[in-house]
Amino acid sequence: MLLKRISGYVLLALILCGIVPRRAAAQAGKKIEIVAKRYDFTPGDITVKKGEPVTIVLTSKDVDHGLKFKDFNVSVSAKKGETKEVTFTPDKTGTFVGQCSVFCGSGHGSMKLSLHVTD
Repeated sequence: MLLKRISGYVLLALILCGIVPRRAAAQAGKKIEIVAKRYDFTPGDITVKKGEPVTIVLTSKDVDHGLKFKDFNVSVSAKKGETKEVTFTPDKTGTFVGQCSVFCGSGHGSMKLSLHVTD
């Protein structure tokens, strides 16, 4: 926790001094770690801001899984035991449903995640 706080202060200082452009800092965005296992995404609800980059870090625990948000044309998949990332910038507000995009068994159709995008 302390290391994150220190690195955040260092980044802020570099931005204020003009060494790191604000755009580069904004592109860093929010990183959200999601664990997929039959038939669940943890966490099951995530909230992000419109116009801010988001990196989804998907880890598959038991079998191959994927996560797709049709509304944003975003998809990521990971094999059993793997972690994969995808970065996107939400361009609209609302609540959107992400679904498992790799068939993982009988409960596959109920494997969903809610993405809340706010202003």
